[in-house]
Amino acid sequence: MNDEKLLRYSRQILLPEIGIEGQQALLDSTMLLVGLGGLGSPSALYLAASGVGHLIIADFDQVELSNLARQVIHHTSDIGKDKVDSAKEKMLAINPDIQITTLVDLNESNINDWVQKADIVLDGTDNFNTRFKINQACVAQRTPLVSAAVIRFEGQLSVFKGYEVNQPCYQCLYSVMGNSNENCTNNGILAPVAGMLGTMQALQAIKVLLNLGEQLTGKLLIIDALDVNFRTVKLGKDKHCPICNQISKNTLNLHA
Repeated sequence: MNDEKLLRYSRQILLPEIGIEGQQALLDSTMLLVGLGGLGSPSALYLAASGVGHLIIADFDQVELSNLARQVIHHTSDIGKDKVDSAKEKMLAINPDIQITTLVDLNESNINDWVQKADIVLDGTDNFNTRFKINQACVAQRTPLVSAAVIRFEGQLSVFKGYEVNQPCYQCLYSVMGNSNENCTNNGILAPVAGMLGTMQALQAIKVLLNLGEQLTGKLLIIDALDVNFRTVKLGKDKHCPICNQISKNTLNLHA
């Protein structure tokens, strides 16, 4: 780490829980962010600023006027641009020393390959079908998944390691019959709520990478911003889950 990087990250390095070794671990890490909307925008900005060395950002959409109230990484002049290009520009403006890979074609045929490249995956998408596919790839590749969701004044955040014997995956929590109409397009959202959850998602990703403090593994944080209410619910593994049950059995056999 050269003098410029030491100065850039000096306030993080001063933290005894991080230090130079922790900062170097961030610089050596790769994270995959899926979705550059209300959640992915603050996550991407803070992970770039914090010094995650390689950020893979995936989104197939373009910037629209209706995005701008909550997707703070995009500006009015970006309307019509691919979100990944708009986001990359802002991330490099904050930190030109990091590497950013953009994806507009993340799909079922290549998601396992991209997840395999990442130390951690952050899911900021807004539909169950995509979330289930991301979860399945993370379980298959044994990659931690930091998942956040936000709607109206409410948010949820959790860390999933369904490849571990006693840990649930995302699909243990939500069945395949999840209500696909529950998204901000149909129900609305207050912009700072997305910012709060996206920032906390980035925080959890860093804590998982560096093994710091409470990581919400096997727990669901539920936030009601209207009443300023935070509560944590313990999550159990679904023994009949079609995604993580078989993998965890194989893991158990390996340790038998």
